[in-house]
Amino acid sequence: MLNSKALLCPRPSRAAAVKYLLIVILLVIIQYLDIAAGKHWQTTRHYKFNVRQSNVTRLCNTKPLITVNGQYPGPTIFAQEGDRVIIKLVNHVKDNVTIHWHGIRQLRSGWADGPGYVTQCPLQTGMSYVYNFTITGQRGTLWWHAHISWLRASVNGAIIIYPKPHVPYPFPKPYKEVPIILGEWWNADTEKVIQQALQTGGGPNVSDAYTINGFPGPLYNCSNDTFVLNVNPGKTYLLRVINAALNDELFLAIANHSMTVVEVDAVYVKPFQTDTLVITPGQTTNVLFTANATVNVGGVNQFYIAARPFATGGGTFDNSTVAGIVRYNISNSNTSSTIMMPKLPALNDTSFAANFSAKLRSLATSQFPALVPQTVDKKLFFTIGLGLNPCPKGMGNATCQGPNGTRFTASVNNISFILPNTALLQSHYFKQMKGVYKTNFPDNPPFPFNYTGTPPNNTLAVNGTRVKVLPFNTTVQLILQDTSIFSTDSHPVHLHGFNFFVVGQGVGNYDESTDAPNFNLIDPVERNTVGVPKGGWAAIRFRADNPGVWFMHCHLEVHTSWGLKMAWVVKNGKGPLQTLPPPPSDLPPC
Repeated sequence: MLNSKALLCPRPSRAAAVKYLLIVILLVIIQYLDIAAGKHWQTTRHYKFNVRQSNVTRLCNTKPLITVNGQYPGPTIFAQEGDRVIIKLVNHVKDNVTIHWHGIRQLRSGWADGPGYVTQCPLQTGMSYVYNFTITGQRGTLWWHAHISWLRASVNGAIIIYPKPHVPYPFPKPYKEVPIILGEWWNADTEKVIQQALQTGGGPNVSDAYTINGFPGPLYNCSNDTFVLNVNPGKTYLLRVINAALNDELFLAIANHSMTVVEVDAVYVKPFQTDTLVITPGQTTNVLFTANATVNVGGVNQFYIAARPFATGGGTFDNSTVAGIVRYNISNSNTSSTIMMPKLPALNDTSFAANFSAKLRSLATSQFPALVPQTVDKKLFFTIGLGLNPCPKGMGNATCQGPNGTRFTASVNNISFILPNTALLQSHYFKQMKGVYKTNFPDNPPFPFNYTGTPPNNTLAVNGTRVKVLPFNTTVQLILQDTSIFSTDSHPVHLHGFNFFVVGQGVGNYDESTDAPNFNLIDPVERNTVGVPKGGWAAIRFRADNPGVWFMHCHLEVHTSWGLKMAWVVKNGKGPLQTLPPPPSDLPPC
């Protein structure tokens, strides 16, 4: 029979007890310090987006506008780096709807990325869907928008991501932060505008005005809505600028003030001063400006903040200027009614745009390193551009209203992408790609030619749904080359699911032997949308470390509608941290 005392745990010695207590205290201190440093800090932020029609009046024209929560632009999402964000989207309109969280990496959360028929089927009337993602390793300004047809004309808003607790900005703290969303106002229904263009094969009608935070400003006829920023003399402001326009790159300036660029696409950059920004659709730019204008008694105390297009293509565009007002708060009301107007570059000033882009450099510090791949596993060369297809037999002139009785098209490596009727990500995950997509997207164009010179006659685009497959963690170098098949144009290309480094840009045809040795592999700018210059090229590098299906497309909405888009399939890696999880139970059916 066992002694009952032998079953009792032996009493620890006093020294062992003290040692155990010290270990517990040390662990508590470490946990506290980690939280104070921003580690393990996560807040779950909940939002509800009701998509509804709201009557909105601009330019003396009242129209039913599709909005989120009745707001135009939509509500701002606020978060901190590391936060989990949960947004319940409810569709109350007749149109199909999805939302894309533009620039969010969506690490292993591709089901929440949002492009219609790429990562999900759209929400039909009465449906709801919960977007659930964690913001990992990002801080700054991004944005959200509808990602089906042209609904993002009014369905969009800002995403503001603050640094982790107790982590300061790498620039002087501003007195105030202000989102500046640049958009377009259409008196017409944008869905009918693009539907008509696709039916006729011609170019779409253009917008009636540009807007700043939804307001066209005083330079348009019958416009009673102006964005006003009241400032205190001597204070510094952070403007979070977003280009949400459908089809126009824009110049932006503030009269009699300079700006300091400190961030693009939610990535800090080496600060530089400029009088004017150039920003493509899809891009964001954070700038500091100080209210340091001399305001004398009886003098000017109001200054226009104005934007107008940077236009490089051959088609029609909205050649107008939007303005808001920067107004100084001064005690003496005896001031001039004059409002100073900034001098903006010429509409086609490609040299200004190129010089501006060349100044963008990553911080490349120990705290904010530039992790540009120094070697690449896969080199790809994609031609991008517009083209013309001949009028199909049996179709009348009403459906072939492009130049000389043709139809407009757009393509990547001569493939004009066709969205399927079911979501690519679901087809990939369940291995049901047959009849949905093919995996033979070409690494190069079908044949080399003088891409920016006189094009050959055999460059007709082929319609198809093809994807490029990458093994997990592949390092990729991609050359994006504009073409002159119809006419050269600049193209803001957006890659979902990744940031990339712009290691080089140039005019003319890319030449591996002379251009590659000049790539910047030290501090290239890191972003999610790159402006490929008119008649030129851009070289980007990224690491395919995010399993799923990821859209890449021109962010000029008309070019996307014509087919300038494609998708990447990134395979799973090893283990659960490198594997796409199953779809959520409320994923909308196709």
